[in-house]
Amino acid sequence: MSPTSQFSISSAITESSVNITESSVNITESSVKTTENSVLDETAANDLISNANYIYSLLATFGLLAGCFLLYSFIQTYRAHKRLAWLGCLLWVFCGFQLLLLLLSLHTVAHRPRYLNTTALGCAALSFTINIASLCGLLVLVLMASVLTFDPPSNHLLRKSRICAALVGITSLLISLVLAGIRGPRGDLQKGGNCLMDPTTDGVSYAVARLCLVFLIPYILQLGLLIGGCIRQKESNGRFLSGSEEGPVFLAVTGFTLICQLFYSVALLRGALINSERQLTFHQKAFLSVSEFVLFSGSSVSLLLVLFMHRPCRESLYGVIRRLRDCCRRPGPQPNRNIIAPIYFFNQGIKVIST
Repeated sequence: MSPTSQFSISSAITESSVNITESSVNITESSVKTTENSVLDETAANDLISNANYIYSLLATFGLLAGCFLLYSFIQTYRAHKRLAWLGCLLWVFCGFQLLLLLLSLHTVAHRPRYLNTTALGCAALSFTINIASLCGLLVLVLMASVLTFDPPSNHLLRKSRICAALVGITSLLISLVLAGIRGPRGDLQKGGNCLMDPTTDGVSYAVARLCLVFLIPYILQLGLLIGGCIRQKESNGRFLSGSEEGPVFLAVTGFTLICQLFYSVALLRGALINSERQLTFHQKAFLSVSEFVLFSGSSVSLLLVLFMHRPCRESLYGVIRRLRDCCRRPGPQPNRNIIAPIYFFNQGIKVIST
């Protein structure tokens, strides 16, 4: 081999090595940029979740205070009258389930932007309990809609507490069991990991089933009952929900919970569809976390609406505020009481001496 050919071969090898080094440098730079972008995206998503967590924490605090006061008000009303109207009882039960949902939502406040770390069995039990409490509250609203629409007599089945409690409890339990069956066990139940109330990895079927069973069926029943009540009152030339104190409260609570449930159900279905094609980004995961806050905020706002819109509860709140204001006032000076007493005893002493 001639020296010229050897030189050309060595130069070609040198150029190829240089090209390989440049390509490796480019790959390293691109990987570094990708890592930096992912870190920035994760930080921005965590900031969004943290801000939503702060807002929800404040709202949940007011909701918990309102729920505790509502329970106190209903207990005081029952002790005073020894009975409650049937719609008042249903409203009390609804507030109890909303307060339970608020207590169950505290795990999101405590751990976000991270997630609760527990076993798969514990996470499934938490989701099962939340679904039961949410369904019980929605079915109690359906009962309120039926009572407001038909106004059944006192001996009707819809006015018997045991039958209504069994109907609501069994229906909620069955629907939650169906959702748990669709969700199914995922691997080892004792394996620890991040816990989401409704993870998108459960599939599109679970998201669709939750949308139908937890959202569509209860609100379709409520809408049908409200339309039937409007038609019935129109035929009798009356005003629907005008003769009940619980009517406006029912409409306000139903409207707000509908918005919150719809937002969460659509967000869960969208996340499940995206997850079936590719992995969720940090912003999409943050949006799902915010949708959970929106779902639980429906319970907090519902308790506040009942407190300020229901007349007996509002009057009870005003009465407590007046008593606290009277207790905080300083008593005024009472000079007459301090002056008259010594004068009285002095006069009595003079009478004794004179006698």
